[in-house]
Amino acid sequence: MKILALPLFVLLAVNVFAQKQTPITLYPDGAPGAKSTPKTYQEKLENGSWILKVSTPTLTPYLPAAGTANGTAVIVLPGGGYAGLASAHEGEAIAREFNKIGVTAFLLKYRLPSDSIMTDKKIGPLQDVQRAIQIVRERAAEWKINPDRIGIIGFSAGGHLASTAITHFQKAVIPNKNNTNLRPDFGMLIYPVISFGEFTHQGSKENLISKNPAPELVNEFSNELQVTTQTPPTFLIHAEDDTVVPVQNSLLFYNALLANKIKAEMHLYPAGGHGFGLVNPTTKELWFSSLTNWMAANGWLGK
Repeated sequence: MKILALPLFVLLAVNVFAQKQTPITLYPDGAPGAKSTPKTYQEKLENGSWILKVSTPTLTPYLPAAGTANGTAVIVLPGGGYAGLASAHEGEAIAREFNKIGVTAFLLKYRLPSDSIMTDKKIGPLQDVQRAIQIVRERAAEWKINPDRIGIIGFSAGGHLASTAITHFQKAVIPNKNNTNLRPDFGMLIYPVISFGEFTHQGSKENLISKNPAPELVNEFSNELQVTTQTPPTFLIHAEDDTVVPVQNSLLFYNALLANKIKAEMHLYPAGGHGFGLVNPTTKELWFSSLTNWMAANGWLGK
């Protein structure tokens, strides 16, 4: 058994490694509105998965095993309070889980809002997610993706960015000479920051729009106020005992979706706290299984 186990392990490792492709630089000629990066602003990786001070954003494709791809793609946005990126349990692990159900995943390493490297930090992360959507849609044929089946998933502050992408798509904050559609076809928000009002996560709010923002800016980025009849179908997950990002964030967004007659599904857990990634340790139910069922019911998993 020991003799057989090693080759099998090696084969599995090679198969997993082969699914992760070379990262794509979002802006080979520099990001719009970027300042010259100070020498003191250097990207750092802490504890093996916590990314800080991103100045060169990238998009990393994760491809399903040969013959299993169904033409659907999802862009993955890790959380981190707009202060860092939880790149492992809210990033790579999620991308690989999508690969298991035939979905091509793209992990976005987006810039965190910073006056040091951006002329307008409040739109910096949105620029990166719009650019990611633009790249995936314009290069869909290359990855054998249906350009009408491109979704987005975000966790915590990444959920705020994902909810911004699905509510602020009509105004391009990047050059878009081909007039590429920047609207995701569906959204998935996992314990998301949504509102910058009463129930906000203060750190995310301050990092994106400053400590003392104008009321109109608070409203603009309180995404429950930005839902329209054009917002795409949305799936939400939250724990009721979340003390970091109150469950009211998801409730507000869900109610706004209902008010605009947008197809929505929400799963609330009595416990689980915040930042649990794929597995809520308080329940045997796996939210990703519910998400898979939701995607299948909407026709996004058929070839």
